[in-house]
Amino acid sequence: MNPFLFRLFRDNETRVHELNYLFWECTTRCNLHCRHCGSDCSVQSREPDMPLQDFLRALDTIPPGHRPPGFTVVLTGGEPLLRPDLEEAGREIRRRGFGWGMVSNGYFYTEEKQRRLLEAGMGALTISLDGLEESHNWMRGNPNGFARAVEAIRLAASNPRLAFDVVTCVNRRNLKELSEIHRLLEGLGVAQWRLFTIIPIGRAAGEKEMHLTDAEFVSLMEFIREKRRSGGSMKTTFSCEGFLGRYEEQVRDVRYFCHAGINIASILIDGRICGCPNIDRDAFSQGNIYSDNFYTVWERRFQPFRDRRWAKKGSCASCGEWRNCLGNGMHNWHGTCEEVLQCHYLKTRPSK
Repeated sequence: MNPFLFRLFRDNETRVHELNYLFWECTTRCNLHCRHCGSDCSVQSREPDMPLQDFLRALDTIPPGHRPPGFTVVLTGGEPLLRPDLEEAGREIRRRGFGWGMVSNGYFYTEEKQRRLLEAGMGALTISLDGLEESHNWMRGNPNGFARAVEAIRLAASNPRLAFDVVTCVNRRNLKELSEIHRLLEGLGVAQWRLFTIIPIGRAAGEKEMHLTDAEFVSLMEFIREKRRSGGSMKTTFSCEGFLGRYEEQVRDVRYFCHAGINIASILIDGRICGCPNIDRDAFSQGNIYSDNFYTVWERRFQPFRDRRWAKKGSCASCGEWRNCLGNGMHNWHGTCEEVLQCHYLKTRPSK
């Protein structure tokens, strides 16, 4: 799309700010101890699981006339499969007319679990695979993680009812494995593979092997571009992390647009209301379901998400691509920082 027309589209989307995607951080308990976890989740979480009825009360504040077709509630964590009432939650979300899906590490995803979740109305699923066996298990901190994830992917890919994709966190260990991972996933029948990189927050901040050099990042873009050009049964795409300059619309279907606070909201484990769960919750939470009406917060707040002029500082202040980038994804601004944590455009800009 022409950049000018895309900016008009983005500005109109921002003005209307139709909510159509809601994350629920339903637990911060997790059976794994992943090196890249931005939430520092653990088996013994400091936060108890949010009671289902508390979330449903917040969901019920969305007026029936403001629930567009395709509105999806995504259960995330932690690991949602650790919740004993997961199927009940799915049925209640469906009963209210919303679609729902889940993001999982796949460790506890069995044929019987899939059957019960589908009966509860699950329509979408994302499972993580972060390398071949050694790399994935290193990342996930469990010697059985890879085998369990691959079996979960096989099960999910074989069911035509599911809108299913696999996500991979690309790092210095698995970068050279991408072609083999592509062949593995294509062989399992996966229709879509989504790749992303890490930001230096949470556990990942201190893991040097998690962070690509600029040259490695460019090689990732070239890999995705080549796979998209060559076709095949599986679509390979880059996530919506940030503006990519010369790679815009070559490594994903549409131009960069951070939808957090525009079309996407999240209800966090302690009731806070934010954009997507990866955003700095201390700096950017807009309210709390235990003290505020969720939908009123959505309609009347979220100014930092919908007017990004506050981010025109540091290196962003003089950047010629500001109007296309708006300071990168919201998850790249943490605390009171005066500089964006990372800039994908600078990584991909050709050397002079």
